[in-house]
Amino acid sequence: MAQNYGLGRGLSSLIPQKKINRDADSDSSSSDDLQGVDYVKKDNYIPKREEPKKAVAESFNQGVLEVDINKIAANPYQPRIHFDEEKLKELSDSIKEHGVLQPLVVTRKGDEYELIAGERRLQASKLALLTKIPIIIKDIKDKQKLELAIVENIQRHNLNPIEEARSFQQLMDEFQMSQEEVAQKMGKSRSVVANKIRLLKLPVEALKALKDGIITEGHAKAILSVGNPEKQRALLDLTIKNNWTVRQVENKTKEISAKVSKRTLNIDPEIKDLEDRLSIMMGTKVRVKRAGGNGGRVIIDYYSNDELKKIISNLSLEKNNKSMETIETEIPIEDLSEINEDASNPFPVQP
Repeated sequence: MAQNYGLGRGLSSLIPQKKINRDADSDSSSSDDLQGVDYVKKDNYIPKREEPKKAVAESFNQGVLEVDINKIAANPYQPRIHFDEEKLKELSDSIKEHGVLQPLVVTRKGDEYELIAGERRLQASKLALLTKIPIIIKDIKDKQKLELAIVENIQRHNLNPIEEARSFQQLMDEFQMSQEEVAQKMGKSRSVVANKIRLLKLPVEALKALKDGIITEGHAKAILSVGNPEKQRALLDLTIKNNWTVRQVENKTKEISAKVSKRTLNIDPEIKDLEDRLSIMMGTKVRVKRAGGNGGRVIIDYYSNDELKKIISNLSLEKNNKSMETIETEIPIEDLSEINEDASNPFPVQP
């Protein structure tokens, strides 16, 4: 008796649960009223000798086909980028032993097929050197393809937080869905969806660390609360270096927030007014720091090469038609060297 694997929400409507067996190849078109079947091997499947040919023929009339595995193209809306190689190998070994127990769900694309659900089974079957694979054909719109791919991955095998966040964002961008609508589709609360999407605002280094499992989602949320990208990178480095727990990172962010609040309260009103006017003129955040006496620094933040070019243009530094590559500026960005490597006080606030 074949094992009946649970389907993700949204997929059970595509693959009915009534089971019959079949033992023949066919390339005929599927009917709209599809009935799911268990698969047994012929070449790639283990045959059941007692199965009569009549039952086999009926199974194909109910919508299940066995096709050339190379005729199935990947789902362009597949949110999963990385598959665990060890688990993929385990699935491949199982397929070699028992065959594919659940058909892939596909849609027609010309003379071939495009995958809707079953990416791991498809990859594992190729790894097992199968030449044919069972499918069920459905007429699915692009929006449904993406939704079903996300549902399958989230409910069958967890996406990493970045893949999940990008999937939610893709639903919003491509299909003009709100966070509330995405939450309803995925069976999650709106706050969960919102917090996942916020992770995409992290610096590239933090996104990679989260994707690779070096830090957890809890670490990432705490780092994100700092706000300033440079401080976020510094806090990420300290978190990894000191192997901090989520609670330790959260405590550090509270210290940072308290120091920033204190600086805001003590700032000279004239300096604050000057910072505001310079920020408007530069189109980005500008800070003025006095170092005692008549000296000090003006710190201008930028987050892309385009912003830097705009700042240089505003400061009238682009002279004699020099290219950006030859222009050397002394526009200081707050140096990471200011961040004390001492874990007890990594974010000193300048007077």
